[in-house]
Amino acid sequence: MSDDEPDLELLALLRQHLQGKLNISDEPETGVLEGAEYVYDNAIDVALDMRSCKNAAAAIYSQMQQKQYSAAQWSAHELHPKTKDDATIAFIFTMDLLNFSFWSEKPEADRFAISYRDKRWTGYWSLVAAMQRALDEGIPITDSHFWQDEEECTIDTLRQVFRSCSDEEMPMLAERLACLREAGTVLYEKYECSPTKLVEAANGSAAALVNLLAKDFACFRDEHRVEGRRKPVRILKRAQIFVADLWACFEGEGHGAFRDIDKITMFADYRVPQILNTMGCIAYSPPLDVAVRAKKDIPSGGNWEMQLRGCSIWCVELIRREIKRNHPEVDINAILIDFFLYDTIKEIEAAGQESIPHHRTRSIWY
Repeated sequence: MSDDEPDLELLALLRQHLQGKLNISDEPETGVLEGAEYVYDNAIDVALDMRSCKNAAAAIYSQMQQKQYSAAQWSAHELHPKTKDDATIAFIFTMDLLNFSFWSEKPEADRFAISYRDKRWTGYWSLVAAMQRALDEGIPITDSHFWQDEEECTIDTLRQVFRSCSDEEMPMLAERLACLREAGTVLYEKYECSPTKLVEAANGSAAALVNLLAKDFACFRDEHRVEGRRKPVRILKRAQIFVADLWACFEGEGHGAFRDIDKITMFADYRVPQILNTMGCIAYSPPLDVAVRAKKDIPSGGNWEMQLRGCSIWCVELIRREIKRNHPEVDINAILIDFFLYDTIKEIEAAGQESIPHHRTRSIWY
């Protein structure tokens, strides 16, 4: 072909592209799974046991089938919202804005807890109970206008909202106030003070919503530098769980309809690594095992913590793949596996049957 002759193949390709017929995927990606695989590939102190992962996949699938476990369990809990409207989106956004660091070193009877509806709530449920109680008492805890009001929304206000029925205060109240302040400002500047507008800006993409949260809100930007990798490793626990909670609450419809919901990974905190270790799926090096059992502080963003979180994400992904390989017809994703594992370890904890404690890291990320 001479320089003067047209390249017919290239012209056809360009014509297809201009006509919108070329199948080029421009869907967003969160990068969380990619980072987790890198952490796993380079981990020294956390390892995966593939045989145990396969056994866990079979057990998880079997138990989920027996319990008919699904996203519907989310709304079934007495504390979670039952309506599917803008107020519910605001509730979930606030909930996941503040969904971090509830663990205590005190005995169960003395630890931070919320008394609500004649029950005593601890952990994550203490947050949800306190928010419901605040709304009952006329405190607009889910309103971003309230968060921006420095005279109304103060540290003393949060002490009232999260007042404990024990002598222990909710951890990290100052950090929670800072998260509310920042989120209120961002929502005002970019989303007309509306979490619903934020959700709509993602155009039905779970990955896009996660990326918007990480880009616009520093308090959702759960990403960390790891030695040997130029890009930070993205964990994005609370950003991802916001999407998952919307999906579960709205049962995949309306504002919970995400065409790429399966791009969401598990939510790397301290409970899922604990049960994965209990099940033999992940193992710790002797120094890390000693530190976890001794309940020593493991610094946020450090090598140990990043290995715990990154390897947990990759482990759950392998479990998901194994379930899909053996049961291609089943509709399962990392969200449902995470929810199931979290519920299971809480049941083990309530029965006093924990074989290893969860690792101790104080941070706003989980």
